[in-house]
Amino acid sequence: MTQTTTDRPTRAAHGAVVPVLAFAGIVVAVMQTLLVPVIKDLPQLLHSAPSDATWVLTSTLLSGAVATPIMGRLGDLYGKRRMLIASLAVMVAGALVSALTSDLLTMIVGRTLQGFAMGAIPLGIGLMRDMLPRERLGSAMALMSSSIGVGGGLALPLAALVAQHADWHALFYGAAGLGAVAIALTLFVVPESTTRAPGSFDLPGALGLSAGLVLFLLPITKGSDWGWTSATTLGLFGAAALVLLLWGVMELKVKAPLVDLRTTARPAVLFTNLASIMVGVSFYVVSLVLPQLLQLPEATGYGLGQSMVVAGLLVAPLGLTMMLPAPVYARLSARYGPKVTLIIGLMVIAVGYGAGLGLMSAAWQSLVISVILGAGIGLAYSSLPALIVGAVPASETGAANGLNTLMRSIGTSVSSAVVGMVLANTAHTVGGVAIPTMHGFRVSFLIATAAVAVGLVLALFLPKPDRAPRLRASSEEEANLANAARAAEAEEALRGFRGRVLAADGSPVARAKVTLIDRRGRQAGATLSGDDGSYALAVPAEGAYVLAAKALGHGPLASSVTHPGQERAVDLDLSLPLS
Repeated sequence: MTQTTTDRPTRAAHGAVVPVLAFAGIVVAVMQTLLVPVIKDLPQLLHSAPSDATWVLTSTLLSGAVATPIMGRLGDLYGKRRMLIASLAVMVAGALVSALTSDLLTMIVGRTLQGFAMGAIPLGIGLMRDMLPRERLGSAMALMSSSIGVGGGLALPLAALVAQHADWHALFYGAAGLGAVAIALTLFVVPESTTRAPGSFDLPGALGLSAGLVLFLLPITKGSDWGWTSATTLGLFGAAALVLLLWGVMELKVKAPLVDLRTTARPAVLFTNLASIMVGVSFYVVSLVLPQLLQLPEATGYGLGQSMVVAGLLVAPLGLTMMLPAPVYARLSARYGPKVTLIIGLMVIAVGYGAGLGLMSAAWQSLVISVILGAGIGLAYSSLPALIVGAVPASETGAANGLNTLMRSIGTSVSSAVVGMVLANTAHTVGGVAIPTMHGFRVSFLIATAAVAVGLVLALFLPKPDRAPRLRASSEEEANLANAARAAEAEEALRGFRGRVLAADGSPVARAKVTLIDRRGRQAGATLSGDDGSYALAVPAEGAYVLAAKALGHGPLASSVTHPGQERAVDLDLSLPLS
């Protein structure tokens, strides 16, 4: 799949890009956990039945799940910065709608609009890949991936404080203000990426995926209300399976699909996405259990009797410690690879939940659990985008990371449904009020531990990452090209073209000759692709070039490309046609 660079950034990327994009991710996370402190009061606040009030949360989940892969694909096609700003703008509009109403239906509309902001995470990761040199990319993606937990951890105590001392609508005004700041910073600091995917937007694919996701997630989130064996729940699950199957068949026949299922089926992508579901499950269990345990009255015999604000402060380190491992992750990943880092993160999570089974008798113990789990989840989350980025073409970064973010959301949705069912079925009813039990809390932690164990098994199946491309010369010409490749690799972090040579089916092509031709038709550089298909070529100056690639068993390829200069590398994957 050939990619072209048609737009030129208006300004060079500088040091503020990473914190600005991470701030956008934090704003999105704040939006997600905004209503946690007032969940139990929503029926009264919205003058509705409890089962209807839950749609305020369900609508955000559904719209976020639908928007994430779609906005990622739109970013690949039309510009990731443009779609990031659009996502945040829709979120601000939704927050203002919610801030101005106490009507249930209008509130659901506002919360649905807010869910579109979920696309900001994969779009931010895609922008980082397009703009940053490789030595900065690992820690930057780690920070961006962890921002969802950082924002969630910070939002809990702040939202609880606002809910206790001000009108609850102030929560939405605050979210709108944060979103507006994120938009302004993005406009002034973040340049647009020049990387574009070919083709057009797959509207039928987007509609099919949206329908399948809604049909799948709806019974997961409402199954406890409808009954897990009810005709409605089972019927929706069956319909989801049918729609997603038909959607998959259709996507395999589309020239430019919304989600490239062939790429998604690669072991590196497939097992990363499956492991992401397990990480999502483990992340959400602690968010559901600890706040309830901390706020239960001491009269229960096991409740810790803390206020809403204190409970939020004790759980907040979960998010903060997710951010701290970013530099640690970068060093571990550089030395051992993201697969090893993911495994280490999962092991730390397992230790946290294992210790948590015996650390539920004092408030300070909740703090210890939060710190351990935050560090483990931060390492795991930091590894996921690096695994995806290393396994897909640059032109599919947004869509692939969007799908990975969706997998995490599915994990948190499954976690919410399963843990909610466990706590409900193990609760004691006193005076008509269901009170969660310590047995239910411990079973929930065991479920999280089991999810981590499954994630570890999946992580072990990830293929070993390739080191720097190993070129084996079989002739004098290939030896010279191998030397040129090493020199280009040293320069390409500053300026040049880099990417992978791929076959028509998306598999890497090793030892393909890649030649750079300038506007006068002269050879400006040449190299051989590595075992993983990767290549790197420095450019002597900005301007128009032709990249030609050829390999045994494949047809030749010549692609017109433009380098914008500004001391930066341009990612460009080359897809060889069938011979």
